[in-house]
Amino acid sequence: MFQQANLLGQESSPYLRQHADNPVHWRPWGKDALDEARSTGKPILLSVGYAACHWCHVMAHECFEDSEVAELMNTLYINVKVDREERPDIDQIYMASLAAMGEQGGWPLTMFLTSDGKPFWGGTYFPKHAHYGRPGFLDVLRTIGHVWKEDRVRVQQNVDALTAHVSARLDGKAEASPLDKRLFDQFAENVFGMMDLRKGGVSGAPKFPNAPFMDALWLSWLRTGAGNHRDTFIISLKTMLQGGIYDHLGGGLSRYSVDEDWLVPHFEKMLYDNAQLIRHATYAFARTGDEIFRLRIEETIAWLQREMLVENRFASSLDADSEGEEGRFYVWSSSEIPDTVEFADFRRVYDVRKEGNWEGKTILNRLHALERLDPTTESRFDRARQELWSVREKRTHPGRDDKALTDWNGLAIRSLAEAARVFHRSDWLELATGCYRSVSESMVDGRLPHSVLGSSRLFPGLSSDYASMINAALSLYEASHDKAFLADARHWLDALDTWHSTEDGGHALSASDSADVIIRVRGDQDEAIPSATGQIIDAITRLAVATDDYILRQRAETIAQKALGRVLQQRYGQAGVLNSASLLLEPLKLVLVTPSRDHDLLRVADRLPDPRRTDIWIEFRENESIELVPGGGEVLIKKPAAFLCRGLICLAPVGTAAELENLLRPDP
Repeated sequence: MFQQANLLGQESSPYLRQHADNPVHWRPWGKDALDEARSTGKPILLSVGYAACHWCHVMAHECFEDSEVAELMNTLYINVKVDREERPDIDQIYMASLAAMGEQGGWPLTMFLTSDGKPFWGGTYFPKHAHYGRPGFLDVLRTIGHVWKEDRVRVQQNVDALTAHVSARLDGKAEASPLDKRLFDQFAENVFGMMDLRKGGVSGAPKFPNAPFMDALWLSWLRTGAGNHRDTFIISLKTMLQGGIYDHLGGGLSRYSVDEDWLVPHFEKMLYDNAQLIRHATYAFARTGDEIFRLRIEETIAWLQREMLVENRFASSLDADSEGEEGRFYVWSSSEIPDTVEFADFRRVYDVRKEGNWEGKTILNRLHALERLDPTTESRFDRARQELWSVREKRTHPGRDDKALTDWNGLAIRSLAEAARVFHRSDWLELATGCYRSVSESMVDGRLPHSVLGSSRLFPGLSSDYASMINAALSLYEASHDKAFLADARHWLDALDTWHSTEDGGHALSASDSADVIIRVRGDQDEAIPSATGQIIDAITRLAVATDDYILRQRAETIAQKALGRVLQQRYGQAGVLNSASLLLEPLKLVLVTPSRDHDLLRVADRLPDPRRTDIWIEFRENESIELVPGGGEVLIKKPAAFLCRGLICLAPVGTAAELENLLRPDP
């Protein structure tokens, strides 16, 4: 007998628990909910969101907490709640279904499904009554309920066509496409053509950091010397880091800016955005030496340690809202900021106005002062920010989603390890290693969970979890030179292959024993992070280079070529695949043969990161022979040296820091 009750109270997701007291009879996604729908003959009302989502909170307050709406939902539907961060495979299926209906996607995602989980109608946010040009949710519930009851044949016809369309999109088949430099160069040029050359980011509003597009520009510069692509990357990053989208008091980047100026953030802070910010700012600092990038890295890592670390893993996000208002924690009235001589320059530079710069309030930003000022002034600003931060700390903080997602933590670990190398910060490396160990210890029977919250673990993991942890392990190996990380990377790859392989040699996002999805999604589609497929190609390529495994490199090429074939069919949202596939054109390997790990040659390599390059350290032993690349023959080592190999061709060794710097630093 099915319970007439809300069943979310014991779920591992904080987002689901937020809805545990709703009068709606919510169920978590899974076999039990699908069985109940089949048994009762009711359609499923699926609601997908996440804990930091502002409009999810709005719809919850207007609809799901309302007894009139809840009564109608409970009478007509089996109501299912999904945390999109826990189940991105479910989210991708039904978001693609909404797009196939010609609707704009977003969260909350509201979908109506047949009793076997197939979509037939949907939308995003609905108010209780018609408003904002949106139909009222009460009217939607009644209309869909009537169609389900009176016109089931037409519903089923639409379902079959829609499911076939979505399956072709998310689990498509295509002829392999060769690795062609012209394809990658044209894609980067297309990205450049979409960019706002003055303010950075993609032109128009809203403005997202869009890490995959940023990666495309940076890789293009490294590959082709396109200085305009490099400069657009740097101005985009600097402007967002000086804009209101960045938290100038506490550190960390918000998810996006609602305007085209990077001024007004959608105030939620996500782990993945900040992991990628650290990585990009590390590249930018290594190239420019601009202190803004170093400071933002330090501030953001300090924020991660202070506010996001839970049991040695990083939490997923901070909410946009506090005390029922979006951004309340972060904004200021003019009267709250001292109008004194000491604060005069601060008020001018940080855009503090009597009338405010957003809805009568002030969002601190430096959009009109992108460059750092003289040290004395900046020192005064440091003291002013600390004073305001102390005041802000007394406010009610936004809620935190404490679940630790394996793939997002892998991104953070990789970024921390890379930043630790550039800045020689052993404490950052310890932070990354501690998080890595904590995630690794969450395994059960050799498999990673996708999410951990306290003693709860959500299995099975996704392909992105394994790919992310392979990349994390490889970056920790490069930072520590501990070969145990290479063994870990092999283990993650074995598990990925065991549970996620597809018939054509690729990988599905969902595990093979996931019994609650109508389609096994490929994982080609980027979101705010590179796609699972993109991360897999990157991970396998790097592991092949690090372990001199030519067979594994050939396998990476096969996976990439088949993914490129699918990309050319879809032609949107697969920057991650294109970026990672481009790494296979000419994988770079730097072999450093020195008597110690603090040698000048290693310091130069650490200081000049390159996402195309894998660094290997070998302890120097005079007159020892080593093989630099598979099948390349042995080289007799007579003195400490660095060898840069492009593909299977190694350049002449260099023996001094100056020579290595000239070799590794791209042309101006």
